[in-house]
Amino acid sequence: MSGHDERTFVMVKPDGVQRGLIGEIVSRFEARGLKLVGGKFMQIDENLAHDHYGEHEDKPFFDGLVEFITSGPVFAMVWEGADATRQVRAMVGETDPAESAPGTIRGDFGLDLGHNVIHASDHEDEGANEREIDLFFDEDELVDYGLDAAAWVYEDE
Repeated sequence: MSGHDERTFVMVKPDGVQRGLIGEIVSRFEARGLKLVGGKFMQIDENLAHDHYGEHEDKPFFDGLVEFITSGPVFAMVWEGADATRQVRAMVGETDPAESAPGTIRGDFGLDLGHNVIHASDHEDEGANEREIDLFFDEDELVDYGLDAAAWVYEDE
């Protein structure tokens, strides 16, 4: 990883998987210039769901979150790039698709708050990225490699 890069966690949720949106979502991040360093198609169990959504455990919607995220397979990813977390969050849009601008992933593919297609680490929560990456990936599952296109994405490459 170069000095200006950071890694961020992203997950296509069960509704996005069922709707066949994995390829479209991956393509958008690649087109933006981000680098995929880890990907895993998986079924989340209840323990992982509780760990992932732990900060919401005392909220009334917690059980629904766990039920939904464990209802089908997800595609977990780690993306790398300059200011990656903020870049990804801008591409994903607001949590509520109705408030997301057209052109964002949720603005283009989501209609319902509960089925909003994608999860991305929050850039305002400093520990979220590392915590979520560590929950879903072992260090040896993340690949550090050069991307020839970086010279065409960043001025200083």
